[in-house]
Amino acid sequence: MNVFFSHNPLWHDQIGKIYALLERVKISEEQSKDVLRLRRANRVLTIASTTAIEGNRLTMPQVFDVINDKVVFAPSTDIKEVKNAFSAYEHIPNLNPYRVEDFLKAHSLITDSLVQESGQFRTVNVAVVNSHGEVIHSGSDFKQVPTLIAELLEWSEMTDTHALIKSSATHFMIEHVHPFRDGNGRIGRLWQTLILTKWNEIFEWLPVETMIHYNQTKYYEALRLSCSKDGTIDCRPFIDFMFDTIEDTMYQYIDNNSGVNGGVNGGVNGGIFLTLSATHKDILLLIKENPHIRAFEMAQNLLKPIRTIENNLRQLKEKGVILRVGSNKTGYWKINLDAPF
Repeated sequence: MNVFFSHNPLWHDQIGKIYALLERVKISEEQSKDVLRLRRANRVLTIASTTAIEGNRLTMPQVFDVINDKVVFAPSTDIKEVKNAFSAYEHIPNLNPYRVEDFLKAHSLITDSLVQESGQFRTVNVAVVNSHGEVIHSGSDFKQVPTLIAELLEWSEMTDTHALIKSSATHFMIEHVHPFRDGNGRIGRLWQTLILTKWNEIFEWLPVETMIHYNQTKYYEALRLSCSKDGTIDCRPFIDFMFDTIEDTMYQYIDNNSGVNGGVNGGVNGGIFLTLSATHKDILLLIKENPHIRAFEMAQNLLKPIRTIENNLRQLKEKGVILRVGSNKTGYWKINLDAPF
């Protein structure tokens, strides 16, 4: 397979930093009072995020309930997407990242009962369009797809390129080839996690997909920058993005597990705090200090536009992290201590 990325000299230092972070993750897990519960919460975060990137509308608590076989009133396709994704990630220990048969099996798990040709390479040509109907990417010719994927997985197995680099490059190339009618994003993210897990088992439980979700615009921008208009591929920008994303995930995991964030972290319990932005966390601290605080007061405290605060409050409510009790004028905010994380 032709070389499809140029090397960034900074990768060497980033790999060293991630090795150091892996040691810190290991120590933080050893010190955890309930590592199994923490890993379970992270798996829920992963499933919620990888499906949300594709437009799934379930909130984090709803995803938790679906995974635990509780009744959830939501569109059946959204529920099925979550169940399928959970099944695929649960199969990680049994999947070989270098076998085409396992690649197709994983796709069948992700898309079972949702798409045509589930577990099969597409038999038509496809194009990805933006909201304006403009073609932003055309997948490879469908006749070439089986060969391209076989060559990609063979390269991934045989290369001496570090797992952190090759997993990101493989992820990008899956998206570029676009081997299926649907589910390409989910299978690409799963496959990077799978390759990383075979290198170091902790990656089975690190919710890298969650950080991708909360940097979704940059994710798509990195994909776009990795392929020029004339079709030339250099996925260095995407690999750069994934290095930063993996690093951020590990830092957040360590902070979350060690309880750095004190009362708020304990309040919302475990994994869900990992998905919160800095503004989310600042808002939670303000609510903890004064449950009656209003949005405009938050904006004044944080020196942010009122619209930004309102958008962040809406996101926190959708996640099930906060509740509004009473009316907008006389009510108050409540941090959801019963959130399932």
